[in-house]
Amino acid sequence: MPRYFFLLAFLLTTVAASAGVVRGRVTDAQGGAALAFANVAVRATTTSTATNEQGNYQLRLPAGQYELVFQYVGYKPRIEQVRVAGGDTATVLDVTLTSETYKLREVVVRSTDRDPAYAIIQQAQQWRRYHRREVAAFRARAYIKALARFLEVPGKILGLVKVGPDIKPGIFYLSESVSDMSFRQPNVIQERMISSRVSGDTKGISFNRAGRGAGLNFYDNVLKSGFSERGFVSPIADGAMLFYKYELEGTSQQGGVTVHKIKVTPRRRTDPVFSSGYIYIVDGTWRIHSVSLNLDKNAQLDYVESFHIEQLFAPAPGPSDVWVIQSQKITVGFTAFGFKGNGYLTAVLSNYKVTPTYPNRPAPTVVPPVAANEPAEAPVTRETAADIRKQKPKLAGLNREVRRQTKLAERDTAGLSIGKLKRGEVMLVEKGVNERDSSYWDSIRPIPLTEEEQKDYQVKDSTEVVRNSRPYQDSLDRVRNKLQPTSLLLGGYSYSNTFRKRQWYVAPVFNILNYNTVEGTVINPEFTYTQRTDDRRFYSITPAVRYGFSNELVSPSLSATWQYAPAKLARVSFRAGRFIENFDPHTQLTPFINSYYTLFENRNYAKLYRRDGAQVSYQTEATNGLTLQGTLSYYDRHELANSTVDLLVDKSGRAFTPNEPLNEESPTGTSFGRNQSAAFELVASFRPGQRYISRPDGKYNLGSKYPTFVGIWRQGIGGVVGSDTRYTLLEFGIRQTIEMGLLGTSSYKIAGGGFVGDPKLSFMDYRHFSGNRTYLASDFSQFQLLDYYHYSTHNNFLEAHYNHHFNGFFLNKVPLLRKLKWQEVASLNYLTTKEIGHYVEVGVGLEHIFKVVRLDFYTGLQSGRRVGTGLRVGIGF
Repeated sequence: MPRYFFLLAFLLTTVAASAGVVRGRVTDAQGGAALAFANVAVRATTTSTATNEQGNYQLRLPAGQYELVFQYVGYKPRIEQVRVAGGDTATVLDVTLTSETYKLREVVVRSTDRDPAYAIIQQAQQWRRYHRREVAAFRARAYIKALARFLEVPGKILGLVKVGPDIKPGIFYLSESVSDMSFRQPNVIQERMISSRVSGDTKGISFNRAGRGAGLNFYDNVLKSGFSERGFVSPIADGAMLFYKYELEGTSQQGGVTVHKIKVTPRRRTDPVFSSGYIYIVDGTWRIHSVSLNLDKNAQLDYVESFHIEQLFAPAPGPSDVWVIQSQKITVGFTAFGFKGNGYLTAVLSNYKVTPTYPNRPAPTVVPPVAANEPAEAPVTRETAADIRKQKPKLAGLNREVRRQTKLAERDTAGLSIGKLKRGEVMLVEKGVNERDSSYWDSIRPIPLTEEEQKDYQVKDSTEVVRNSRPYQDSLDRVRNKLQPTSLLLGGYSYSNTFRKRQWYVAPVFNILNYNTVEGTVINPEFTYTQRTDDRRFYSITPAVRYGFSNELVSPSLSATWQYAPAKLARVSFRAGRFIENFDPHTQLTPFINSYYTLFENRNYAKLYRRDGAQVSYQTEATNGLTLQGTLSYYDRHELANSTVDLLVDKSGRAFTPNEPLNEESPTGTSFGRNQSAAFELVASFRPGQRYISRPDGKYNLGSKYPTFVGIWRQGIGGVVGSDTRYTLLEFGIRQTIEMGLLGTSSYKIAGGGFVGDPKLSFMDYRHFSGNRTYLASDFSQFQLLDYYHYSTHNNFLEAHYNHHFNGFFLNKVPLLRKLKWQEVASLNYLTTKEIGHYVEVGVGLEHIFKVVRLDFYTGLQSGRRVGTGLRVGIGF
C-alpha cells in the first residue's frame, strides 16, 4: 500500500512541476503606453486573464504549445504562439497592439438615408431579447480585484467633524477574491468564495461579489450603475434611438467575425443615458462584441465625477453559437465632503461550462453576399428600416425553451453545480478563505499586481501586527476621542477603546436637554456602553437618569441588549425603570421639535404620561425571511399634568393646552388616573424569496423582489398581577419597494386590523397613527397633516402610504434645475376609521436639496372635503 501512496505523490508532484508561467507586458504601438486591463486568453479554451494598471499580465499553464489571444477594446486583436516549458519556469512574451483600422465601405446615399449605424443598432435591438437569454445556465471561475485610493483628504468633513488620523491620501482599500459562480435564467446567480485577501487585514473578507455586476447587462433595457438612483438606457435598448445618436466609424475583421465600431452620443444631455463611448456589434449575429462607455457629471451620479465601463465578450467553449463575458472593468473618480479619489474594479471570468438555450441559433439573419462580379469595395445600398424589420428573428418558444434548458441545467449537479447552497443563499463565503498565504496568491492570481499594489500589501501586511497592537490603537484613540463641540451637538460623542472593541457613547445635546410643559426643562443624560466581538456578537448597556426641573420628578432607567447569534441575528433586550412616554410611541414629534414649538410657538403638542415597570424582548430570524419578535411587559402607569407655562416667545391669543389628548372616539376625555398593564406582543415579519450572503462572521440579508408581510398580535392580559387592561389587537400589513426603470422607484406600505370584542384599555393602548402638525417632518412615509391623537382608534382601521421618487425624470430636462440635482417626489396617504371616514393626503415635493433636504407640499381631504394644506421640510437624500 505505501508504494501506491508514493506513486500518487510522485504523479502529483510531476503534474505540479510541469506547470509554467507566461508573463509580459501589453503596450500601445504608437506611444508605447501600457494598456491597462487588456484581455489575454488561451485560444480555444476557457482560460483567460487581464493586464493590470501597468499593462503587465501573467498566465500559469501546463507545459505545452499554446496560442494566446491579446485583445483590447478599440485595438486589433493579436494572436501569438508560445511554448510553455516544464517545471517552475517563466516565459516572457511582451506584446504590442495597434489601434484597429475601421474602414467604411462606400454607400449609395439618398437624401432620406441615415448613418449605417442605425441599421446595425436596429438589428441588435431585434436580437436583444434572444442574446439576453441565449445562455440557459453556466458555471465559471471569477477573479475580482478592487482598489480605491484617496487623492485628497480634508482636515474636517463639512468643516465640522474632524477626520481621523488613520485616513490619509493613498490606497485605503485593496482586495482580491476568487469564486466559483453559477448562473441560470432568469437571473439566478450563486457564488462560492474560495479565497479572499484584504490588504492590511489578515482576518478581513473581501466584499467582492461577481453577482453584483448583474445590473450592468447591456442586453437589459435599463442599467443600474450602483452610484445613482437613476437607471441608464442601454444603447441597444428598445427605443434607444429616441435617446442616442449613432455613427458608424468603421468595420474590421477580428477572429473570423466582422465587427462594427459605433460611436454613441446622447441626443440630449438631460436624458438618463451614457454620455459618450463606443459599442462594438458583430455583423450577421448582431451581438455585442465589446463596449466602452462613460458617464459624467450630466448623469447625476451621487458623489461620482466620472464612471467608465468596459466589457469584452467571446465565444463560449463548445460547439454552440453563444458568447459569454470574458472581462469587465469599471473605473470611477469620486469627490464627496472634501474627499477626492478614484478606484477601479476588474473581473475576469474563465473556466466556463455553458448550457445554451438553443442547440443552434434560431433563424439567423443572413447578410446578402457580395456578387461574384462585384468588387469587395463596391458601393452598397442602405437597408431601410422596413427591410430590417422583415429580418426580425423568429423567437417563438424562446421562453419555453429557456425554462426547459434551465431545469435540465439544475439537474446537472456534476457539471454546473458549485456545491449545495441553501434556498435564497446567493453567496457562501467558506471558512478559511482569508488564510491563504502570499505564495498561493502568486500562483493563482491571473492579474499581476502593480508596483503600487505590491507596496501596499507589503507595508500594510508587515505593519498589521503593529497597527493592531494596543499601543498603536491607543495612540489613534487619543486623537479620535478628543471632544468636538460640534459632534456632541449634532451626533453625540463616542469614546472608543479600539483594541478591546469597547465604546462609550453619549447622546447629542438635543436629546439630553429639552423642554415640555409637563416637566419643564428636562435633563436626560444617558450613555451607552457596547462591547463587541469579531463575529458580530455584542452586548450594550444604557443607564439613564431623567429629571424635570418643574415637576421635580426623577426617572432612572436601565436598558440592555445582547446579540448572541450573528447567523440568526438573535438578540435579547431588557428595559426597566421609570419612563416618561408619549401616548403615541411612534410619533414624529421628536423632543427637539416639541421643544422648539413649545418655547417659540406656544404649541405644546406632546402629551406625556409616566410608566414604571419593565419589559423583555426576544428577536430571532426563525428561518430565512421570517423574523419573530416577542415582548412581555408590565407597567404601573400614571397620568401627568402640566407643571409650567414658561416659554421664550409669547404668541398673542395662543395658550397651552392641557396634557390630555383629545380623541374623537373618547368624547368624555382620555384621562385615566392610574392603572396597571400586563401585555404581550408578537410581531412576525416574512419576506419570501429573501436573498442572503453567508459569511463566517454571520448572515447578511440582501432583500427580495417580493413584498414583506407583517402580522402583529398585541394582547392586554387582564387579572394578572393587578393588570387593569384586557384587549386583543390583530393587525396585518404589507410593504414593498418597486424599481420602475426610468420612471423611478415606488414604495408602499398598507396596514389594517382592529380590536377584537369589547376591549378594556386606556388611551395609550389605542392604535395610533403617526401624524404631524409642524413644518418639520421626521418621516415622510407617514401622515403629514393629521393631528397626533385626534383619530387614534380602539376599533377597526385601514391605513396606506405610497411614495414615488421620480429620480429627476422631469427636472433633469430643465437646464437650470438640472444643475441643482433636485429630484421630484410624490406621495399619497390614506386612513379610514369609524370616526374619520375616508381621509386622504396628497403631496408633491423636491428632495436632494443641498444634497440632504426634502421639501413637500400636502393637501388633506376628508370624505372629499379639503381640510388643510401645509409645507413640510426634513431630511431627504
